[in-house]
Amino acid sequence: MHLYKLIPGLLLSCWLMGACRQSTPPPGTKHGDPEEKYLIAYVFRMQDTPDASYLTHINYAFGHVNDRFDGVRLDQPEELRRLVGIKKDYPHVKILLSIGGWGSGNFSEMSDSDSLCGSFARDCRRVVEQFGLDGIDIDWEYPGDTVAGISASERDRRNYTLLMRDIRTAIGPDKLLTHATGGFGKYYEFEELERYIDWTNVMSYDLGWAPYHNSPLYPSDLLDPASISVSQCVEAHLRAGATLGKMVLGLPFYGHGVEGFPRGVDLTKAHLLPGYTYHWDSVAQVPYLTDDAGGQFAFGYEDEKSLRLKALFAAEKGMKGAMYWSYNGDNAAGDLRRTVYQALNGTLPAPGMKEQKN
Repeated sequence: MHLYKLIPGLLLSCWLMGACRQSTPPPGTKHGDPEEKYLIAYVFRMQDTPDASYLTHINYAFGHVNDRFDGVRLDQPEELRRLVGIKKDYPHVKILLSIGGWGSGNFSEMSDSDSLCGSFARDCRRVVEQFGLDGIDIDWEYPGDTVAGISASERDRRNYTLLMRDIRTAIGPDKLLTHATGGFGKYYEFEELERYIDWTNVMSYDLGWAPYHNSPLYPSDLLDPASISVSQCVEAHLRAGATLGKMVLGLPFYGHGVEGFPRGVDLTKAHLLPGYTYHWDSVAQVPYLTDDAGGQFAFGYEDEKSLRLKALFAAEKGMKGAMYWSYNGDNAAGDLRRTVYQALNGTLPAPGMKEQKN
């Protein structure tokens, strides 16, 4: 996940204006239904105890490959313990440790040695057992590429598959093993990988920076010429050998602005920012703001309408669900995650639920 490019904030509810904070799964949802579509949140720098009412899984970000290349480094173990503690209130939610993230290295060195790779995989099992986790998520950005400032080797692509094999062997068949992949899907041996993993989290965002869209569902005139759209990310993964039933669509709960655009803006009110005008790209299916002074693209982001359309796209394609980066991008009422979950699963707000107006 591209942490340094994240613009934090809150997004406005466009089609559902209220929510009730729940301590258990809300009535009317289908937690435990084998047909339920997953909604997975990445939790980074946990501030408050997450509300997991409309979540099925949480990926804690991040653990890292240690400097000896033989194990897992956790910088804030007490935070992970606190997160696992939410199972008392949300017994349905599965919690995984995500290892890696943008700029997190040592993967290439570790995976290039049978002994180091085996030791790392066994340490994944140790962490799962010690913290009572439901599995491991690998977020190596990216095998064979130095774009994130980490070491790489031409052997990484093959070693990545062997790494996932070793982790699966170590943690066993009853724990989850997932991974996050770059949108172009070019770093992975999916046909073999899918023997070991439960699903692939497709990072179908950071596809462009203003003056282009961050995560356009379909190509439009505002697609970065050097990039692809969300739908094309899915197609690229399919061409690389991934299957829809083992793919989860990545959603950004943030936006990208041009230099000088206000940082830390409340995204629930982004469309009301003085000096900017709201637009809807009916082809790309995402909103954006232009600068009133010159009419130039200033900010590309997501709202409930665009997220709902992406969730419906994932459901209609037969994908396993959706994940989002990151939990802190939602508002306190959970309007965004509720919107996505309900669109994925075709559910409506449960009768009798009280609404808390913003």
